[in-house]
Amino acid sequence: MNVKQRTIQSEISISGIGLHTGSAVNLTIKPAPEFHWYKFKRVDLEDEPIVAVDADNVTDTSRGTTISQNGASVSTIEHLMAALVGLQIDNVLIEIDGPEVPILDGSSRIFVEKLLESGFVEQDADRDYYEIKDNILYAEKDRKVELIAMPLDGYRLTCMIDFNSPVLGSQHASISSITEFVQEISSSRTFCFLHELEALLNNNLIKGGDLSNAIVIVDKEVSSGELDKLSSLFNKSVEVANEGILDNIQLRYQNEPARHKLLDMIGDLALVGRPLKGHIMAARPGHAANAAFAKRIKAQIKKDKNKKNVKVYNPNMPPVYDTVQIMKILPHRQPFLMIDKILELSDTHVVGLKNVTMNEDLFMGHFPGAPWFPGVLQIEAMAQTGGILVLNTVPDPENYLTLFLKIENARFKNQVTPGDTVIFTCELIEPIRRGIARMKGVGMVGDKIVSEAELMAQIVKVKS
Repeated sequence: MNVKQRTIQSEISISGIGLHTGSAVNLTIKPAPEFHWYKFKRVDLEDEPIVAVDADNVTDTSRGTTISQNGASVSTIEHLMAALVGLQIDNVLIEIDGPEVPILDGSSRIFVEKLLESGFVEQDADRDYYEIKDNILYAEKDRKVELIAMPLDGYRLTCMIDFNSPVLGSQHASISSITEFVQEISSSRTFCFLHELEALLNNNLIKGGDLSNAIVIVDKEVSSGELDKLSSLFNKSVEVANEGILDNIQLRYQNEPARHKLLDMIGDLALVGRPLKGHIMAARPGHAANAAFAKRIKAQIKKDKNKKNVKVYNPNMPPVYDTVQIMKILPHRQPFLMIDKILELSDTHVVGLKNVTMNEDLFMGHFPGAPWFPGVLQIEAMAQTGGILVLNTVPDPENYLTLFLKIENARFKNQVTPGDTVIFTCELIEPIRRGIARMKGVGMVGDKIVSEAELMAQIVKVKS
């Protein structure tokens, strides 16, 4: 049975402080219709602009993930996004009255608790999974960052971090199913190194930080004077614990930093815009790499969608017209007859076949050392295929000629070489009027598009 999309049962409200802005912010998470995914509405701004959670809207990843659209931005979205993905919620609208999602305790735990209190409503549409079919890789060699998505019927995630720190060292975290998120990952808090904390404070950042929402890793010798300064700044007594962290909080897991990096990865991959099926493995991920990886997955989704829209034909299928029958309709003859078979023909589309062989005269003069079938002749073959479609509208096609009036948006995407079989498909863009047809033509070799164009043609009767 197919899994259905779901939203929350009733709206929930959460208030808190933005980690970097230090501003109080209120957000309300509301149910949303099918295929809505996650969107923010900046209710504090004029016209209440919408900002969609989408990889194409990412504008900053320096200290969290920021998205911008319609003149508005929302930052530090990853912990809330992780909660939504982890609870397998498909559609919500998030109304927010400030530029930053509240940091709360530095994890997804409070978001998860509030969402669970609301409960969920199953919707009519099936969940819109994107299933990873082939490996998708993202790497930054200079930083030794690598993320890979592999096929899997489920959502499994594995994360490794290594900061070359004697305190933190290498850590791993993983879940074998997204259903483990709430128990194993959601309460893992964000972390930073003491030297980063000091730099952020000196640059007037993390205005909302209060040492209760982050693990601070002590990666250097700290004097009592420095500890006194931190204690005074945050109005809390701090010391260095045995684990090499400030004792402001106790670790919830021995590998809490790695678990939090996994949490961030789950939240950032919501930028793909759909729930995923696959195994994601990451080495040293961060917000910038996560967002770039989400963009790469989204690009693959678009590529797969385009492939689905193009039918692959068997060149050995019985033809509607063979070469002899084509010559009874078209006036062309060798060496300028470019179509060998018509495989399909209806009132709105036609499919033709061209076998490219080394014996064709053109290869004696066109790149004889590297024989490629010319793009201009691919368009001619496409046009002849479309001519069959237009001539099919009259009872005596042998008494008509097809004159091409316009060729637009011609593109050549892959080479065609001897031995290739090119399948040309022409479909009407609009109904034929007064013998004039507008068609979209596509040439394919196997499952690869080699050429495409928009054609306009008119049929005229031959004078007797």
